[in-house]
Amino acid sequence: MKDPERRRLTRYNLRTPLRFRALGVAADTSEHFTEALNVSRGGFFFASSAPLRVGMQLEVTLRIPVEVSGTMTQELNCTARVTHARSEPFGDGRIGFGAEIEEHADATRAYRQGL
Repeated sequence: MKDPERRRLTRYNLRTPLRFRALGVAADTSEHFTEALNVSRGGFFFASSAPLRVGMQLEVTLRIPVEVSGTMTQELNCTARVTHARSEPFGDGRIGFGAEIEEHADATRAYRQGL
């Protein structure tokens, strides 16, 4: 039986550029480049070969398309936390991760609140 849908915010199934760095991980300080596979005002889903775990905090730059922002394409700089990992890898070996946006710059706060 499928888990009930927990999302409260509309999810947009579109691909958009994403770069991130895992915070608090001394072994991996590199910046990773990938794309979000879907985006909402509260989080995003992406695929990566980076060694991430649920609970890890990320420093993220994400391009928010007009379909999501409602006004214009924006670049969102934020911290996010990995909330879930897809159990089976994609065909290229990457793992899918869901992340919830935790904090963001004042300039992007209106985006998150939908103002």
